[in-house]
Amino acid sequence: MTRKAPRRTAQRILEASLDLFNRFGEPNVSTTLIASELGISPGNLYYHYPAKDALVNRLYEAFEAALAELLAGGPRVREVAEAHRFVAALFALIWRYRFLYRDQSDLLSRNRHLEARFQTLLLDKEAALRGAIAGLAGAGHLAITADEADALARSMVVVLTYWLNFEYATNPREALEPAHADQAMARGCRHVLQLVMPYMPPASRAQLPALDHLPATVDDATEPA
Repeated sequence: MTRKAPRRTAQRILEASLDLFNRFGEPNVSTTLIASELGISPGNLYYHYPAKDALVNRLYEAFEAALAELLAGGPRVREVAEAHRFVAALFALIWRYRFLYRDQSDLLSRNRHLEARFQTLLLDKEAALRGAIAGLAGAGHLAITADEADALARSMVVVLTYWLNFEYATNPREALEPAHADQAMARGCRHVLQLVMPYMPPASRAQLPALDHLPATVDDATEPA
């Protein structure tokens, strides 16, 4: 039993940190605040995570692992509805770890470990989306050249990566609150899929679900994957 307690405490610290980072922004959350939220001493927190960057890196690793599993499904996309679900799932995961996106400029400017890995993450997203585009094209749902597919995949990555920043800029007080999550992510999903639509024949466009809604409610869960 005594060996399990540290793991439970470490997990609780991660969950509380993710919640606070998402709610207030990582630069505005101190380790003292995290400890206070959990009702533990700062020394107890430092025992598990010696610095705030250690917390950020661990949360990023959880996000990275969940994203890698999700991106593996990109090349398997063959149908229009599958593409919709894939993009919606990407937005749902981004929302779950939204501080990494909203605060990315600050994080990347001071965390070299994160800087290198985030660049790889963007390339992985682009490769997965190229795979999904190729799958749709192979199934006859897209008429697109190789150069167009490369540009489309990169444009989709740009929208995925910066959509939360856009939402925040348009409505700083409410856009990133959980009550507005579904609408914000639905708008992002719609914009990503609208990038694809010019390459779709009419019959394939008709297969897109209503783009005003995600296929599932965005969960504001705070437990790291």
